[in-house]
Amino acid sequence: MQVQVHTDSSIHGSDALTQTVEAAVEDAVRRWTQRITRVEVHLSDVNRQKGGADDKRCVMEARVGGLQPVAVTHLAGTVPAAIEGAAEKLKKSLESTLGRLSDR
Repeated sequence: MQVQVHTDSSIHGSDALTQTVEAAVEDAVRRWTQRITRVEVHLSDVNRQKGGADDKRCVMEARVGGLQPVAVTHLAGTVPAAIEGAAEKLKKSLESTLGRLSDR
């Protein structure tokens, strides 16, 4: 499984940020890694210089073999909180989608 991390101009991408994202994604999709080919993560600051509460956005899109991509979005006050929130949503969404398929 490949994890791709993309940031906008207001969020500084670094090796540490990439490692944080990869760890969160791998933890969230651990059960489904054989079915997932790629997870794209997009981090952005919605308000940029204006600031404000819950202005960090994390979008995660999992590419699952043979299915439409599963995408989730989470807004939070910090980048790490946005990553964790999106990872949790991705986990629940994959459990719902792939769990139904395995029940068939």
